[in-house]
Amino acid sequence: MAALAVVSAVGLAVDDRVLVGAPIWAKPFKFSVSFVAYCLTLAWMLTLLTRGRRIGRWAGHVVVLTGLIEMVIITVQVVRGKRSHFNTATAFDSALWNAMGMTIVVLWAATLVIAVLLLRTRITDRATALAVRGGLLIALAGAGLGFLMTLPSETPQAAGNFDAADTMGAHSVGVPDGGPSMPLTGWSTTGGDLRAPHFVGMHALQLLPLLLIALVLLASRFARLRDAGVRLRLMRVAVGGYAALVALITWQALRGQPLIHPDGVTLAAAGAILAAVACGTWRALRPTAPARPSRTAAEQEPVA
Repeated sequence: MAALAVVSAVGLAVDDRVLVGAPIWAKPFKFSVSFVAYCLTLAWMLTLLTRGRRIGRWAGHVVVLTGLIEMVIITVQVVRGKRSHFNTATAFDSALWNAMGMTIVVLWAATLVIAVLLLRTRITDRATALAVRGGLLIALAGAGLGFLMTLPSETPQAAGNFDAADTMGAHSVGVPDGGPSMPLTGWSTTGGDLRAPHFVGMHALQLLPLLLIALVLLASRFARLRDAGVRLRLMRVAVGGYAALVALITWQALRGQPLIHPDGVTLAAAGAILAAVACGTWRALRPTAPARPSRTAAEQEPVA
């Protein structure tokens, strides 16, 4: 995937073709970079297993194989100048899209197997256990949101010379794919875009463990973070806040609302989440009151 990212970067530089409103090599570049992060994180998580290592290893092999098949299909379609996702224009395109759909389902199931194994694994540090398990579960939910994109879309496909009969599914909600979009991400700026919660959810796999690593590194400078209980409480706040964020931007996308143009209701919900996270962080950092010493038997006897 790292090698393909380099090849795709070269393609972005030398190939000026545009497909569905984006440079044609943008998709394999973004997917290959994402797979690098995804597979490295899963490989590290598999080292934490204390039992079921053989099952975990085979699940890891399945992730590698299905990811490779998906990227081969995406790259083949780029070379052909065709869409890889949602493309049912010809029998061949439809067969490739169906094959991608099956590999994605198998990849998701293999990741679920790894998540179940890690849920059953005894991890000594409770904050680490929460970061790993919370990140995996939110990532599974984020990956599952991708299946919403495959549902039949009522929005005509105006970009890339596709009409509704040539596609099955779409990234955007309420507007055609390929319209005005954000730089780099390509997410729609005129309608909802399910890629936003899909991306944010999947990368909980990296961001929550990285947050814990940051807390451990900062413990040398901030005494409160040296307390394992404080780190655990902070991770609880982070996992809850992250899950709420994914739910919020999913709800926003399904209402056909661009990520960068939230309405008042969305802003109010975001404010409530931010306030809850701030309050939870403050409470997590508060010093715990020392436990009161128990009274001796003599102290407990009534005075005659």
